[in-house]
Parts: sequence; structure tokens; C-alpha cells
Amino acid sequence: MKIIFLGANNPETARVVKAVEASDRGFEVLGFLDNDPVKTGTTFCGWPVLGGFDVLPELDLPNVRFVNLITGSAVVRFETSREVARKGGRFTNLIHPSVDLDMVEVGVGNYIQEKVIVQAGVRIGNNSSIHIGTLVGHETTIGNSSFLAHGINVSGLVVIEDGVFMGTGVSIVPRVRIGRFSVIGAGTVIIGDIPPYSVVVGNPGKVIKTKSVPHEHGNPF
Repeated sequence: MKIIFLGANNPETARVVKAVEASDRGFEVLGFLDNDPVKTGTTFCGWPVLGGFDVLPELDLPNVRFVNLITGSAVVRFETSREVARKGGRFTNLIHPSVDLDMVEVGVGNYIQEKVIVQAGVRIGNNSSIHIGTLVGHETTIGNSSFLAHGINVSGLVVIEDGVFMGTGVSIVPRVRIGRFSVIGAGTVIIGDIPPYSVVVGNPGKVIKTKSVPHEHGNPF
């Protein structure tokens, strides 16, 4: 499978790729797309930065799959994948082979790093990312285009809607719902439902403002 990554920023990608290549000899990285013009023509982790959206018409799209590595903003993650999909790009998952996905439902376009624990009955939508050391408890749902940073602890039967961004070390008690396109600050403890488009910080977590996001969902496909 020929892969192009979206976003040339985090060298951890190279370690995940090495682990995947060791178990899948058909996995071939062609390079990165990044809309920062300064990066075009350079290399990142040994692979070329091909350009931004402008080079999509030049690519052999039927024989390429994309993986979105953007994690700085769930909104940008969604909008980037949506634009590539609209231009004919198709996506695949990049998941560290150490992650046990038995009895787990996983969509398309997800990026999951090593040492992530995903318990039975979890459902993960499309275009989401989970970073190292995060625990996702049983029967939790993670929507589309969400990002869970490293070291997060999500209890069972939690619903994380589309486009949610969670900082490092967030803790969530069981059976709560995090509304779409909310931002949960690092170290926040969630003990109750969070309305959509909220910015939440603290222990216990409190809504400090409401975001203005022009999207009703986060599924780019």
C-alpha cells in the first residue's frame, strides 16, 4: 500500500511506520503533503514533502491512500481530510501493531500510536487520532475527527462526539458525553456531560467559553 501523510510535524510518525513496516511488507511511504510552502521540497523523517493541496491533481490518487497526522486542531484535522477526500483522495489507518483491537470497531483514516489501550466494545469513527499511553475504557464511543493526546484516561461507556480535542492527562468518569467540537484542556477532570462547542478546563472541569465552529459533524468522508 502506498501512503501519503498529511502534516509534516511529529517525528514519532517514523517510529510507528517502522513498526508497521515490520509486520506489513506492502506498506510504502511516498511522502508528506503540507500546506506550509516553506516545507515544500524539503524532507521530513527521510521522506519528501511533496507540497500542499496544489499537488493533489498530480498524484496517482486511485493507487494512493492518505493518513492525517494533524493534531493541533480537531477543526483543521477535519477540514484537511475533507478537502483531500473531495478531490478524490482515499484514506487508510495507521495503527501501531502493538494496539489490541480485538472486539473493537474502527473506521477509516485513524492514527493510533503505541501503548494505547482500547478495551472491548469501543467504537472509533473516521479520521481520529489517539496518542501514546491513552486508555479508552470499554464500550466508549469516539466520533469522527477527534484527537486524544497522550496519557488520557477515558472510563467506560463514555461518548466523545465528533471533532473533540483533548489535551494531555485528561480524565473522564464513566457514562458522560462530550459534545462535538469541544476542547478539553490538559489535566481536566470531566465528571458530567459537556455541551457541544465548549472549552473546558479544571478539576472538576468547567465550561469557560463556547467556541464558534461552522460544522455540525466531523466526518470528512
